[in-house]
Amino acid sequence: MADPLSPPIEVQPLEFGDMNNTDEWTATKTSLVVASYNIRYARGPFLISGGVLRKLGMSSSSRRTNTVSDNLQKAAKAFTEGKLLPLVDILAVQEADKGTVRAGAVHVARDLARAMHMSWVHAPAGIPRGVKPVQREWWLDFEEPIQLFDEGDTGVSLISRYPLTSVTRLDLPWTKCLWRPRLAVAATIRVRDTAVRIVNVHVDPHAASNGQLEQLEVIAQHAAESKGPAVILGDFNTLSKKKCSDTRQFLESRGYTTPFRTGTATWRGAGLRLHADWIFTRDVTVSSWGVARPLSASDHWPIWAEVQV
Repeated sequence: MADPLSPPIEVQPLEFGDMNNTDEWTATKTSLVVASYNIRYARGPFLISGGVLRKLGMSSSSRRTNTVSDNLQKAAKAFTEGKLLPLVDILAVQEADKGTVRAGAVHVARDLARAMHMSWVHAPAGIPRGVKPVQREWWLDFEEPIQLFDEGDTGVSLISRYPLTSVTRLDLPWTKCLWRPRLAVAATIRVRDTAVRIVNVHVDPHAASNGQLEQLEVIAQHAAESKGPAVILGDFNTLSKKKCSDTRQFLESRGYTTPFRTGTATWRGAGLRLHADWIFTRDVTVSSWGVARPLSASDHWPIWAEVQV
């Protein structure tokens, strides 16, 4: 729940695109390649250095639209050509801006899905208009904020070869980041006769470990309502060893497993490498997995897993 003194959240409706487009070959598949990518509004890998240049007034915004569009084309190629990682069936995207100044007015989820020739759903975050962000920890203050009266928004999205049904927006409890609501989006796909619940999450980096687990509790409770296979994936913002350990222990205690070794680098910046992104599964077998380096549309690297349903 939001803090009672925080600005009201304007919950935007889910946005769908090309939901009837499906590949015939998915009807015969028994495996599924899922991937997650915090795309950071497709502005490239230089979060920290870019933030420093912006604060010094040395950052140019004249080519943002072209930069974002070029990065989306690179990402689409990586997810669909089968070289950097296997052909992706379901892609969970975080920090998918829609029409913001910082993303050059591009609709990231829509344009990426169109380049991949797949269906998509986007859940807007609902950034409060005209509300100045509160002071953040210095090490989280490199991200370019959405401008106070920017008509755009950010959010989380699912891009899929399969029809997405029972799509649900999950608003997560948050108190430390009052200008940036946290949410997840869930949907069901069918692999032959088996329903698989997919949950794309973006956990708050400002929260302490117990605050992150409070958000994961909402996600786990929702996934528990669906019997059978489930995949929870996304940016968990586990930016310390404790957060990695606590997140893993929390979801494993609820019947999930992950092929990713704790400490697997999925984010980089200023010489640092951290394990921020995860894929957790229930009632499926992971046959292969990996981190898709060196894709550079974001400061994160995509992660992926092939699961047998």
